[in-house]
Amino acid sequence: MSTPWLTIVGIGEDGLYGLSPAARAAMTGAEFVFGGARHLELAAPAIKGEQRPWLSPFSDSVADVLALRGRRVCVLASGDPFHYGVGATLSRHVDAAQMLVIPHPSAFSLAAARLGWALQDVMTLSLHGRPIDLIRPHLHVGSRILTLTSDERGPGALAALLVEAGFGRSIITVLEALGGPRESIRSQIADGFTFTDLDPLNICAITVVPLPGARLLPLTPGLDDALYEHDGQITKRDIRAVTLSALSPSPRELLWDIGAGSGSIGIEWMLADPSLKAVAIEADADRAERILRNARNFGVPDLRVVTGTAPEALAGLEPPNAIFVGGGGTDLGVMDAAMTALRPGGRLVANAVSLEMEQVLLALHDQNGGDLIRLAVAQAAPLGGMTGWRPALPITQWRWTKP
Repeated sequence: MSTPWLTIVGIGEDGLYGLSPAARAAMTGAEFVFGGARHLELAAPAIKGEQRPWLSPFSDSVADVLALRGRRVCVLASGDPFHYGVGATLSRHVDAAQMLVIPHPSAFSLAAARLGWALQDVMTLSLHGRPIDLIRPHLHVGSRILTLTSDERGPGALAALLVEAGFGRSIITVLEALGGPRESIRSQIADGFTFTDLDPLNICAITVVPLPGARLLPLTPGLDDALYEHDGQITKRDIRAVTLSALSPSPRELLWDIGAGSGSIGIEWMLADPSLKAVAIEADADRAERILRNARNFGVPDLRVVTGTAPEALAGLEPPNAIFVGGGGTDLGVMDAAMTALRPGGRLVANAVSLEMEQVLLALHDQNGGDLIRLAVAQAAPLGGMTGWRPALPITQWRWTKP
């Protein structure tokens, strides 16, 4: 194993006092020490080499670190460098054998210790520089959430989101500047949140308490249609559940939802796992804006929406692992483009409502194989003074895996 030239040291608000002798020695012996202004100030008495504050954009500093490969370099990080930290970024460019990493307790660990929460039973989430809507899928009865915020405005924004989503009785505990002399821990109910004099360095602990009618998002696909904003162009929940099962999402995969309508397929694809990505392709501009609103309300704000008509709108997009084509189209050109773009081993699922689209799918099945499924759903509804079955339009579904 080669001798590490790069040392990454996790540092807390207690500064040098909380560091091991090895961490202090790494800082003292480094020719160059990189870190945020706060980190460099905390560690200043132990630094003998040149101090390099982080640049903006951060990628410039990464390039500066890499340019010093082979010299004695120390990088200061908040807490655990590999938990939402700079260590994960640098490890994409530096082999682990060339790094010595000395972590410090993360903000999550410190918060759990202060609250007496078992960390393995808590949802940990970073909203630092990320949309706060990402918390929505984790709002379940009795859940405990630890979430990093971006600044002193973060806790108030979280409280407002909880109230808007029907979780106004949830308890928010704001833990500020953990581990240092300015440490403070305060709690309020979300719908009575009034703290304004907050430290920018904070983490929020949330005990989730829903009110009647709260926007709870079940873990299974096929969410209630009423949760979506739509104009009728939506894959209904029963068909949606079967469709997502056929699409078979796996971690880190990308979906194209062609003719996305309300965006329900792409949204529930992304809800299956945080690593999943989706692109919704929708020709109608109003529906495209509606998809964006739905994505935020379901906690998947990173859903990408492309406004345009397929197949032209597909040009230049990253090749997908799975494709869904909705039920209204009849354009064989769209299907040809989708099948060409799909990665080998990828899955294509197409739903037909019209006879014309069904004919397209029958021809594709005849030429390429795959599976044809007929889906029919009926709901009980009033019929005169009694109750009868009201059938929905039947769906012909073609499932194909690219060789």
